[in-house]
Amino acid sequence: MLKIENVDIKSIKPYKNNPRNNDEAVEYVANSIKEFGFKVPIVVDKNNEIVTGHTRYKASQKLGLKEVPIIRADELNEEQIKAFRIADNKVGEFSLWNYESLEEELKKIDDAKVELYKLKEENNSIIDLLEKEGLHKNNDTESDSFAVSFTDKIEKIRYLKDYAKENGKAKLNDLFFDVIKEGFEDGNN
Repeated sequence: MLKIENVDIKSIKPYKNNPRNNDEAVEYVANSIKEFGFKVPIVVDKNNEIVTGHTRYKASQKLGLKEVPIIRADELNEEQIKAFRIADNKVGEFSLWNYESLEEELKKIDDAKVELYKLKEENNSIIDLLEKEGLHKNNDTESDSFAVSFTDKIEKIRYLKDYAKENGKAKLNDLFFDVIKEGFEDGNN
């Protein structure tokens, strides 16, 4: 049975090799906790080391909380803990937005809250720009995606493959979007 406990924040400790760089999200998670309360507990192992919830932990510190809700995953062995830590963070990368549904939901939320939580997808404006330039959504899939092809030296293509392997495809996509966005903003088509 799942048991949620409230514990002294000083009694838990972050995992020193946390694979996520979550500092950019702390402010938004803190805003969410202030607005909605602490709805997703931090998961800790048998040594009170954080398995998942590092951002919630940092947001709690920022808010000056003395206690935080936790769930103990003490039935998992060390290998399972490591796999769960990665899986919990990684699975979100496989989800895609349904932009039409998202737009409908955002219309139902006060504009101040939309801005407060950065709920508007930044890539939405990029998608609009790409469509204006004649690049269209890939209709072969249910997701909003674009096919981009380019020709360059093999060394650069290897670099991109290495970059994707080291940083993940999501980071490579972000890199492409940044370059494309800068090109549109500079007026270079």
